[in-house]
Amino acid sequence: MSIYLIGDIHGCYDELQSLLAQIAFDPQQDTLWLTGDLVARGPASLEVLRFVRSLGDCVRLVLGNHDLHLLAVYAGISRNKPKDRITPLLEAADADELINWLRRQPLLQVDEEKKLVMAHAGITPQWDIATAKMCAREVEAVLSSDSYPLFLDAMYGDMPNNWTPELTGLSRLRFSTNALTRMRYCFPNGQLDMICKDSPESAPPPLKPWFTIEGPVARDYTIIFGHWASLEGRGTPQGIIGLDTGCCWGGNLTLLRWEDGSLFTQPSNRERATEE
Repeated sequence: MSIYLIGDIHGCYDELQSLLAQIAFDPQQDTLWLTGDLVARGPASLEVLRFVRSLGDCVRLVLGNHDLHLLAVYAGISRNKPKDRITPLLEAADADELINWLRRQPLLQVDEEKKLVMAHAGITPQWDIATAKMCAREVEAVLSSDSYPLFLDAMYGDMPNNWTPELTGLSRLRFSTNALTRMRYCFPNGQLDMICKDSPESAPPPLKPWFTIEGPVARDYTIIFGHWASLEGRGTPQGIIGLDTGCCWGGNLTLLRWEDGSLFTQPSNRERATEE
């Protein structure tokens, strides 16, 4: 019985199957944690969603920004971009079933016994664990409600970028969504910067990768995240682990076995390209 954590799949179904075969994954015995962005950019988002859903309770996943964008496209709120390669999913006979399953998935996973936390982009240093749980549950509640299109229409935008308990309504939900699914850089005080996508070596001061700013969650938990493929799993402090290694860009799909820290990789079936 093992816990396996896998970085962003992005529709790379064949690589996912090969990676699971490497470790002889057994859904009756093992648990699979997925860092989000199941869909988009790779060739088989439909197959990935069908497979992950079929695994049932052995999967613990979080939603990523591309998963949320898929929900917005399906709701008619955002445009279907050809580069996302999600048209087969949108046109599938079981699309409605898959979308309604997806929008009821969490944005945060916490295992208190193992002191393990997973969010797609990470945990803003402005939050303690109680605040992170509360903010994630608020977004999850509206996503699973009948009013979810209203939220999806309002989630796009970079402000507010500073956490305060006084935030309310759609502004509060947008901040939480950005922190959990889009964040890369923060100002030294923890405020989010939603613009910079440079490498950490090239980011303009005073911006810092969120994981280099001390926060209360990182002191008490191991944090697992995806989202930032250009890091290639490197450059984070001990106890903060990035698992997105850019499979959809021609990199690898990476898996971490929790019990012993072993890493397994599956090379992409595509030629290397630059992350957008």
